[in-house]
This record gives sequence, structure tokens and C-alpha cells, in this order.
Amino acid sequence: MRELRVLVVEDEQIAADAHAAYVARVPGFVHVGTARDGASALRAAAELEAAGRPVDLVLLDMNLPDLHGVDVGRRLRAGGHGVDIIAITAVRELPVVRKAISVGVVQYVIKPFTFAALAERLEHYRAYREALDSLGGTASQAAVDAALAALRSPVAPPLPKGLSGETLAAVRDYLRSRDAAVSAAEVTEAVGVSRVTARRYLEHLADTGELVRSARYGSPGRPEKEYRWAG
Repeated sequence: MRELRVLVVEDEQIAADAHAAYVARVPGFVHVGTARDGASALRAAAELEAAGRPVDLVLLDMNLPDLHGVDVGRRLRAGGHGVDIIAITAVRELPVVRKAISVGVVQYVIKPFTFAALAERLEHYRAYREALDSLGGTASQAAVDAALAALRSPVAPPLPKGLSGETLAAVRDYLRSRDAAVSAAEVTEAVGVSRVTARRYLEHLADTGELVRSARYGSPGRPEKEYRWAG
């Protein structure tokens, strides 16, 4: 499947740069532009479509200087743009969530969030697109259900006692960013926890299949364990 083209719509420069960088780190996605307000987003979508490079996915903030994100979504639909939307916002009010869903928001990510959280949603979105593309001209009920189910992140089971979601996310982010396997000592330095704590998180992620553990040889004594991202 070709790379999916993503437009970031975010008025805060630091956040916009971070979201663009996150997109670039997820295989199968390419960042094609950033808009700092609603009017710029609509203009960018139209220009890219006219150039034969239509946007597949918009990462859309709800609070923009000129237009509400829901209004941007409505105007994209009215303009005939077949884009999907992931809301990236601090807005938690249920009426806004409902309106966002009504204009085609397929995922709703509440700020602040980690790279791992967004990457998971992007990967689910890609699985959804691949499932739809594989259907051909017609689809069975089961095939449609499977495609829609691909959008939904499974509910995570409760963490073992003593582990926190925030630290687990930090460990995940660090492992995802590394090309090579790492040790508990390296995680200790990167995340700022004790070596015993780092090992607990690494072992938990290895037990759940997110990491692959192996022995690291090369130094005297008992070999040290190392871990790498399974994906």
C-alpha cells in the first residue's frame, strides 16, 4: 500500500512540529504539510488535491484561531474532500466529541499524549485503510465489521501492581525510538528510574509481546538481558 499523506492542523508551533515529527516516525505515513488555522487547512487540502496529491488523513486540533475544528471538518466534507480526520485536542466536552464524530472524526486523541499513543492510532488507521482497500468492489458484512474494528484500540488490561501508565509510556517511547536493543541500565539513564524499576517495566513489556528479550554477551560474568521493540 502507498504511503498515507497526512496534513497537520495545529496553531501552536511546538505542538505542530512535534505532531509532524511523530507522523514521520511511523512507517507508512508521510507528512505533506502543516496549517496553523482553519482557513489555511482548507486551502492546503484543496491545493494538494488539485496537484494530484490529495490528503488521506488530517490531524486536526479543535481549538483554532479562526474556525472550530468541527467547522473545518464540515467544510472539508462540503468541499468534497474524502479525507479522514483524527482529532488532536485538549477539548473533553462530550457535545464537542459528538459533533466531531458526526463530521468524520475516526479517532479522538486528548492532549497531552505520547508518541506511542498517537503511533498506535495511526497504525490502527492504516490497518483500517488496508482492510477497506482489500475489499474490492463489494464487501460482506463480516469484512466491513473487520475493517471498522481495525480502527479501535483494544482496551488495555490493568497494569501489574506498582507499574504506572506514565512511566510505561516513557519506556515504550524510548524503545520505539531505538534501532538497537537496549539494556535496563540504558533505560534507567534515559527514563530516570532505578535499574530494578526499569527491569520490571521491560519484563512486563516482554511478557506482553511488545518487546523481544535476549542475552547480551561480551562482558565478564553473567550475560545481561537486552530488549528491543518487537515491531
